[in-house]
Amino acid sequence: MKSHENGEIDLEDGKSEKPVDKVIRSNKLMVHNQALLAGLAYCISSCSMILVNKFVLSSYNFSAGISLMLYQNFISVIIVSTLSFLGIISTEPLTWRLIKVWLPVNVIFVGMLITSMFSLKYINVAMVTVLKNVTNVITAVGEMYLFQKHHDNRVWVALFLMIVSAISGGLTDLSFHAVGYTWQIRNCFLTASYSLTLRRVMDTAKQVTRSGNLNEFSMVMLNNTLSLPLGLVLIFVFNEVDYLTTTPLLTLPVFWLVMTLSGFLGLAISFTSMWFLHQTGATTYSLVGSLNKIPLSLAGILLFKVPTSLENSASILFGLVAGVFFARAKMRERP
Repeated sequence: MKSHENGEIDLEDGKSEKPVDKVIRSNKLMVHNQALLAGLAYCISSCSMILVNKFVLSSYNFSAGISLMLYQNFISVIIVSTLSFLGIISTEPLTWRLIKVWLPVNVIFVGMLITSMFSLKYINVAMVTVLKNVTNVITAVGEMYLFQKHHDNRVWVALFLMIVSAISGGLTDLSFHAVGYTWQIRNCFLTASYSLTLRRVMDTAKQVTRSGNLNEFSMVMLNNTLSLPLGLVLIFVFNEVDYLTTTPLLTLPVFWLVMTLSGFLGLAISFTSMWFLHQTGATTYSLVGSLNKIPLSLAGILLFKVPTSLENSASILFGLVAGVFFARAKMRERP
């Protein structure tokens, strides 16, 4: 390899590489490394959040899922507010007009978090990940009826496989709990509703902000701040106050440490998912999210010593593969 006065570099095959080509190649490598780092951070925070929540609700036998959600959201509000105050990030001010527009989607958001907490208390992590595939089915049907979006045959085949895996997984689940499955089905409907309504609400919300824009940090702040008063009301509705005043768990410093860690992880998911989405795209993000369920399911079975059978393990694996097949089908689908 030899250098010239004009800055060009002779490569081993006789071709020359200009400095601008070298910069472009370096930038591509840097972007690729950032995407890889962002994807790894997203996977770690996402898996850790679910496992920590499962640990708090099941291993500690903590029976106040709404209170756990409320504490996690409070931690997120404190951190985002501090970062905004220090000028590290920018957030939109919470005006009454913006709150009125965002409140309906926030109610769905809170319902989504609460039903997830309740289902995790009764269902093992592996089955939760498989049952979450039902959300994709509901979302696809909703897109078809609400936005007249048509899906190709590969997507529908993947959705059918997801339904089969969810049904077979439930029938072969040795730790089947009807209450947990009921909460998880509700979670699937609320999660699908959240994804279907969020885009429309985002477009409306931008029109009532001072800057005419609504970044991800502002949405995190909106969701978590508005969830606090609603969460307080639900604590009284579900009578968690009596439990909180009598449980000895709140006197354990280690328990508070785990709860606080779950709050940091909740915020970490918001940040890493935004970072990863910006570095790659929605299709890659969806595919990695599907692949992420595989180590999460294995970790859930091993860490919590879930009783399983060959049939149930096969159903779980079938559901995870169907999720990956769905993500790949969506990547090839015409916009």
